[in-house]
Amino acid sequence: MDAGHRFTDAAGIVMLAQEVPLLPRGVRIQYDSVREQWVLLAPERAVTLDQIGHAILSEVDGQRSFGQITASLSKKYNAPEEQIVEDSSGFLDALRVRRFLDVI
Repeated sequence: MDAGHRFTDAAGIVMLAQEVPLLPRGVRIQYDSVREQWVLLAPERAVTLDQIGHAILSEVDGQRSFGQITASLSKKYNAPEEQIVEDSSGFLDALRVRRFLDVI
């Protein structure tokens, strides 16, 4: 995979393979035992995560690039990397727009 490759999902959202997603200070993933589901928490805000969202965010460590994360997910779930890229790019970009995620 080319480190400069731009991933574009169906909505036309672009994420670069070399971009490194990370959770900003004050944002964390937490299991809500009352609701029995994973949530993404930020000051005064919360997002319920489905299994796919949790799987993607579990790979976000602030160290690995988007390309490395999608390759890892593709291998882990034995799924086509193109599909992982499309799903992950749209999901992470939506979180970035809502300020639940930073990219360096």
